This record gives sequence, C-alpha cells and structure tokens, in this order.
Amino acid sequence: MELSPERLVAQLDSEPLRPAYLIAGPESLRVLEAADAVRARARHEGIDEREVYDADSRDFDWNRLVQGFGAMSLFASRRLVELRLPSSKPGKEGAEVITDFCADPPPDVVLLIVGGEWSRQHGGKWSEALAKIGRIAIGWSLKTHELHDWVERRMHARGVRADRAAVERLVERVEGNLLAAAQEIDKLALLAEGQVLDAERMEAYVADSARFDVFRLVDAALNGQGAQALRMLHGLRAEGEVVPALMGMIVMELQRATALARVQARGGNMAAEFKAQRVWDAKQAVYRRALQRHSAPRWERLLAEAGRVDRIAKGRPRVGEEPLDAWLALERLLLAVADAKAAPLLAGGA
Repeated sequence: MELSPERLVAQLDSEPLRPAYLIAGPESLRVLEAADAVRARARHEGIDEREVYDADSRDFDWNRLVQGFGAMSLFASRRLVELRLPSSKPGKEGAEVITDFCADPPPDVVLLIVGGEWSRQHGGKWSEALAKIGRIAIGWSLKTHELHDWVERRMHARGVRADRAAVERLVERVEGNLLAAAQEIDKLALLAEGQVLDAERMEAYVADSARFDVFRLVDAALNGQGAQALRMLHGLRAEGEVVPALMGMIVMELQRATALARVQARGGNMAAEFKAQRVWDAKQAVYRRALQRHSAPRWERLLAEAGRVDRIAKGRPRVGEEPLDAWLALERLLLAVADAKAAPLLAGGA
C-alpha cells in the first residue's frame, strides 16, 4: 500500500523498522523529511552504521550493492543501507537485485531507497516485492487545498497558532513552494511568541522574505512553472528591480544546469557533479526535472541567450537584430527554460 510521507513518519513512531523502504516523488521536501525520519528511527533502534550508494548513472555497478548487502559489519549488528536512485528506475539489473533482496532480506540490513520522480511507469515487480516486506511512500506535489491543510498541520506541529485568514495569506505568499512555507513557519515559531496570528500580523511577519525574489523566480522556471515565473518577474519589476541586478543569479543557475546537462549527456557521475556545483539535496529534484526538459545543446543555447539578455539590459543590443526591451527578452528566456515548446520565442529559435 502506498503511503503519504507524513503517514509513513507517523507509523515510524509506532512500529519497528521494516526491512525495506522506498520513498520517492516530485515534492523533494516531503521525500527528504520522510527519509530523514527513517534515518532517525534507525538511530533510535541503535543502528549507527549507514552505507550510501548513488545509482545516478547508467554505469552504476549493482554488484557493489549486492556485496554491501552481504558484508558483515565489524562494529554493528544492524546497518542502514541507503540507495539513492534519482531516476526512480533501477533498470533490469537493479530491479533484479532489489527483488532478490526482498525475497530474502538479510536480518542485519535495513534498505532505504530514495528516489526522485514517480509514476506508474516507475514501479514494477521490484517495487511490488518491496511493498510486501516494507513501506512505500510517495511525495506527490500538493494541490492548492492540500497545501492549505499541509501548512495548518505544520504550523500546529511547530506551535504556531493562526486564524484561517492568516493561513490563507501565507499560502498565497509561498505560491506552492513547500520549502519556502517550511522556512516561513519556522520563522513564525520564533517571532509569534504564542500569539494567535491574524492576516495583518501574518502579512507583517512574512512581508520581507515573501517578496518576489530572484531565487524563487529561477526555481519556478527550472520547475517548469512558466506562468508563476512571469508573475514573479512582474512583481520584481513593480518593486523597482532592474534586469541587470537579476541576471547574475539567473546566469549562475543556467551555468549550473548546463554543466549538469553535459555530465548527464555523457553518462557521468551526477552525484559528484551536484556536489561540485554545490547543489544540495533539497534542490536536486528541481534540477533533475529541468534536465529532463532540455538537451545539453539546448542548455548551451539558453545560457547564451542569458548573455544576450544581459547585453540588452546594459544598453548594448545589436540594433536591428535584437529587441530593445530587456524585460521582454527576459520573459522569453524564462518561458523557454520552463517549457521546451517555448524555444521558438528565443532569437533565431532554438
């Protein structure tokens, strides 16, 4: 049976660890927090030894994992073996390894598989075998009404009290970004001091950090949320921002995406490249979704386009060849990042 990440966390408080867990889905915060809960439960049960395997490329050696299952620890009676599977697709060989593990799980091993995207196409006999001995939790993206409930539960868990209008105001501000919502709630737990927050107080507390900012702007584009990215861009413009001040962060993020796309295209070690690019776990799912949308050459083209937008913004357009409106050029760039079908909006197509 498929659980929500939050249901899995609740069950971990009331039952001993199962032999195996699969936690995956597009909402990275829900996935990460559920995986953290499994790790915490393992520590609670005296499991201090943790082995991590990154199956993030086609050349991953599944025999290493098999050998890890069979290795005897010199220091601990039980081990947590963590398999990071960003694609959530183990392939034929990996599926066989996981299925064999589930058929006869070693008594000294708890297997934790942490994946990325998930759909019916991702599962198979391997996930069915895992479900028989363990737990599967999928962190789906939340719909608007679900986000409201999620925020209320999170606030209650952090001791933050607010009326319905205040909760609605926070939901509007974070625009579906769970990580931003979690950060705001943690801040409110420190600032509210037991007060019941109304809409006016909520507005005052979140006003500064809830401003449309370039970090969330880029995240929206990378997430494929073109309309949301444009709303944020218009908000930034209304607040008096100028395009040159935004381009540094936008170019940096596109450089990261381009570097990651190059490594992915040649089947390289994505875990090492994420580390080299200083993209931490909470942000990796955003990049992985973006990398599925464009090829490496397309990312090169988008990066070049960012340079062109920067040149226009600084008053150096190629007259007769490029638009003179830097805001319009930036809008087209963000839409092209968010949606591969929008590439024709770029100068000369893509």
